[in-house]
Amino acid sequence: MKVKGLRWWVIALIALATVINYIDRQALVVLWPKISAELYPDKTIDETKAIYALISVVFMFSYAFGQSIFGKIFDKVGTRIGFVLSIGFWSLSTALHALASGVLSFAIFRSILGVSEAGNWPGAAKGNAEWFPATERAFAQGLFNSGAAIGGIVAIPTIAYLTVHFSWQMIFVIIGLLGFLWLIPWLIIVKAPPKTHAWLTEAEKNHILKGQKVMEDKEAEKVPEYNPEVKELLSRKQSWGVIIASAAIDPIWWLFVFWIPIYLSEVYGMDVKAIGIYGWVPYVGAMFGAWFGGLLAKNRLDAGWDINKTRKTVITIGCVIMLPALLALSSPGTPIAAVLIMAAVLFGFQTAIGNVQTLPSDLYGKKTVGTLSGFAGTAAKLAGAGLTTLVPILTKGGNYTPAFVIGAALAFIVLASVWVLIPKIEALKPRN
Repeated sequence: MKVKGLRWWVIALIALATVINYIDRQALVVLWPKISAELYPDKTIDETKAIYALISVVFMFSYAFGQSIFGKIFDKVGTRIGFVLSIGFWSLSTALHALASGVLSFAIFRSILGVSEAGNWPGAAKGNAEWFPATERAFAQGLFNSGAAIGGIVAIPTIAYLTVHFSWQMIFVIIGLLGFLWLIPWLIIVKAPPKTHAWLTEAEKNHILKGQKVMEDKEAEKVPEYNPEVKELLSRKQSWGVIIASAAIDPIWWLFVFWIPIYLSEVYGMDVKAIGIYGWVPYVGAMFGAWFGGLLAKNRLDAGWDINKTRKTVITIGCVIMLPALLALSSPGTPIAAVLIMAAVLFGFQTAIGNVQTLPSDLYGKKTVGTLSGFAGTAAKLAGAGLTTLVPILTKGGNYTPAFVIGAALAFIVLASVWVLIPKIEALKPRN
């Protein structure tokens, strides 16, 4: 049997896995008002927020750790089995949330979820590299990246709807089953890599493999790149520009991913069903921002702009959108206005973040990109965990203004680090 366009089926499954990834991680925050009322009836809202923040920080540290170990797992066992392990464990850990009864059990299950969910991203990148020629990889990357925003859009109303019919424990079991169901088409379709897959037409196989070979030949012809040792890497101010920009921008995303439903519950008195009506709107802004940031950068580069002007322009636009929107959340008025302003924040965030993430490859050779990206990612997760820990303290009494003001300050730091510490975004050369 031959299947035309098999590579698109593969990337569609990876995009669907990303949607499920975000549904599973969003379940706790959407259900938290209901869970906290049942498990902690004698605690104040501020006290239950502190418990939730602790559990979320455990998830973040586990997620950061999981990105490192699952990258190695996918390289060792391949894309097919790597995804089986990643989505299998995260689906199991999601279902196990039904057994949680306190901080320790929630923390254990969230840590397993964080480690295993992190595998989705190196797995998606590896699957993209295996199944697509170089000329199509950017588009394929955009498809599975959009799954994160789509997952946020789908998760909140879906989980809210389920609360009408099921307990929070059963909801965790139901959404945990989604991942196991995903494994069925994955194991059937992804039988082997493209080189030996029996279902690939000869035309598609040649299209994939020749496109990859052309890129390999071009890479081999390149002039030697600048790949400094760690000590020298960290002595360059441009490296610190990337690290600080990453550490400043990432907490803005987690501020909303972790706290939107709780904010709507505390500030506007919404129950889970009402949160389902409003809480998905900010993720629409994120989805359009991801598309806008990538397309704008591509458009400007195609128009003849250099990397420096393009990256700085797009990052600046994203931050300039975030700054006033974050400050406006200090007094948004109606819940509709609040979620629309949040959508503007996440639009700006996604406009900027894709270009921030490309800075290591703009500055250094490919053997150094992973090292700098790793430092930047670690700094981002630590900063995100720090802000998540502070939110219950900053928002005592339901006043979220201090948290949003800090978010605006972080957006300014992103701008300053890129413009001041990276005078010109270009391939760096050794000092000598």
